Amino acid sequence: MKRIFHLSTCSTSQRIIREIGPEGFDLQDIKTEKITPEQLDEMAKKAGSYEALFSRKALKYRALGLHEKQLTEKDYRQLILDEYTFLKRPVIEINGKLYVGNAKSTVAEAKAANEG
Repeated sequence: MKRIFHLSTCSTSQRIIREIGPEGFDLQDIKTEKITPEQLDEMAKKAGSYEALFSRKALKYRALGLHEKQLTEKDYRQLILDEYTFLKRPVIEINGKLYVGNAKSTVAEAKAANEG
């Protein structure tokens, strides 16, 4: 399975999708098609934790004072389910492996996996 969880309004996500090549991918815009608890649980299993999927760059992270709290895995899971902006984007799944975020090395790995 090849899938990309992204935001259609995020220019970085769109640039990465163009760079990797969207052919053959299921594209899920997490704003219009919310992540299901099952999808998130599966992603966390592959990523190693909910925290690995959590974006501390989201504007609401500081606005809600979350930077001052000690968050648990349960908290990360619920926050991502409640507010799509807390998912680190994009999340790219290629043949059961996840590539999370927009770091150059992560995008390069996903691109290589897609081409290989």
